[in-house]
Amino acid sequence: MADDILVRTSGRATEIVLNRPDAGNGVTNEMAAALAQAIAGAAESHFIVLRGAGEDFCTGRAVMGARPAGRPPAYERRAQNEVIFECYGAFRGSPVPVVGVVQGRALGFGCALASLCDITLASTAATFQLPEMGHNIMPTMAMSSLVDRVPRKALMYLTYSTRAIDAQKALSFGIVSDAVPPEDLEARVAELREALEKAPRPAILAVKEYARSALSMDIASAVDFARNLHATVNSAPDLRG
Repeated sequence: MADDILVRTSGRATEIVLNRPDAGNGVTNEMAAALAQAIAGAAESHFIVLRGAGEDFCTGRAVMGARPAGRPPAYERRAQNEVIFECYGAFRGSPVPVVGVVQGRALGFGCALASLCDITLASTAATFQLPEMGHNIMPTMAMSSLVDRVPRKALMYLTYSTRAIDAQKALSFGIVSDAVPPEDLEARVAELREALEKAPRPAILAVKEYARSALSMDIASAVDFARNLHATVNSAPDLRG
């Protein structure tokens, strides 16, 4: 288990790698809990880079499609599901931006993670899918990760159709930020990393805070929040007044 989630520091970034390449980086509940802890533990970094080892980003939860023996008690089942919601919450609650790097398949939980990242760079060879309905699995857990990321029609299509979509369509849906040829992906990641490395930390924190809250506000409140953040954060020594 210790090697299933790799965490290392590189420059001002914390790099997190889903490290089960032989299993498509399928995530166990223990891995989801460790991922949430890694995200929370990276709060002092400038930003986080999340990627999967091998050919795929993440092919979903390791238990996808498997029927448990018997039917566990309701509270036990709830606790098993709660680890996933807590993982989603770690992405939304992180004070620093999370950059996802997606190659290969991003299915189910993997599609959720790609969506939850603040910025997601994807290879044009990547595919995205919410297959839950096809496995007779209640899909609202996965839907909750996308509900503030993609438009209603895209969310309903992904959920009901269970079809895999390519990176260009994922870009149009809002799941990813940019889609580039596989051979250009690492160069694009390096460009973004360089920009984030140079950015002053107070501004990095303020942008994440603003995006986390302002996008669900009415316009007047969002403008007032921007005004207050600007007045407060812009007084930091490493920012121009």
